Amino acid sequence: MSRKKKNIVYSTNTNFNYEYDGDKEQATLPPNDQTLYVHFEKKHRAGKKVTLVERFVGTELDLKNLASLLKKKCGVGGSAKDGIAIIQGDHCDKVKEILRGEGYEVKG
Repeated sequence: MSRKKKNIVYSTNTNFNYEYDGDKEQATLPPNDQTLYVHFEKKHRAGKKVTLVERFVGTELDLKNLASLLKKKCGVGGSAKDGIAIIQGDHCDKVKEILRGEGYEVKG
């Protein structure tokens, strides 16, 4: 997440600490309390086809771990950023099956 300074341009106080927007990450909800949206996309990616997993509620580390699990089970590459897990290729059905097996509710 980007850390943007909040409402301060300059301070002469040597003990001043900046306040940052988005400094606190939300705790990861258990899988049975989350609804993830899985869909296929090929626009805006230079014609490459990807499967997106959106609306994950939790820390970036947990999202990266989930994306890693999906990549391993699908046998493809991908990434996790901005709250979205990106899996290379059209693997919607397989990703949905894996997520349901992990206890997530899946839509899309």
